[in-house]
Amino acid sequence: METELKGSFIELRKALFQLNEKDASLLSTAQALLRWHDAHQFCSRSGQPSKKNMAGSKRVCPSNKIIYYPQMAPVVITLVSDGTQCLLARQSSFPKGMYSALAGFCDIGESLEEAVRREVAEEVGLEVERLQYSASQHWPFPNSSLMIACHATVKPGQTEIQVNLRELEAAAWFSHDEVATALRRNNPYTQQQNGTFPFWLPPKLAIAHQLIKEWVEKPTCSALPA
Repeated sequence: METELKGSFIELRKALFQLNEKDASLLSTAQALLRWHDAHQFCSRSGQPSKKNMAGSKRVCPSNKIIYYPQMAPVVITLVSDGTQCLLARQSSFPKGMYSALAGFCDIGESLEEAVRREVAEEVGLEVERLQYSASQHWPFPNSSLMIACHATVKPGQTEIQVNLRELEAAAWFSHDEVATALRRNNPYTQQQNGTFPFWLPPKLAIAHQLIKEWVEKPTCSALPA
């Protein structure tokens, strides 16, 4: 197929960042639905095979008529600031040099605000003073999540980080100039002469990029009361 169409297959996660917003949205929705159907072929109550409708928007158990709909797991993604700097972190699975906002799944029974405060405290040991909702985005990896983006602020004098190394590889405060420079970087994958990779940020399609860009354009945007 690659030879006939004069193209090549690439990893879906990488492909999303090479498409326009409309095509990327269609691709992520299709991938999420295909994965959901593959993982939900049997009724959890009867154990019998379920059947999908023609549109692929649900599955029904023929024996008890229970209807199953695709679901997304809520995830909070938070850009923390002290007013002059923002905090970015990386996991060991990230591409070399890439830092992003803090993120974590919401627990059962939690509100959005509670999840943000818990995740920030768990991952970097900081206490959130204020937070502000920014936007949301469907993200198909690893199993279809609804990314809920927020800005959060901590008190200027309470910025000592305690990195949870079970969840993060590193976390650090970055200045406005450092982040603005990283946003302008065109080719972050280029290895430098000393063997290291430059500090870079998630691609434009990712909601983390939007959060960071908002902070650069208006560093005080996260300073509103929760």
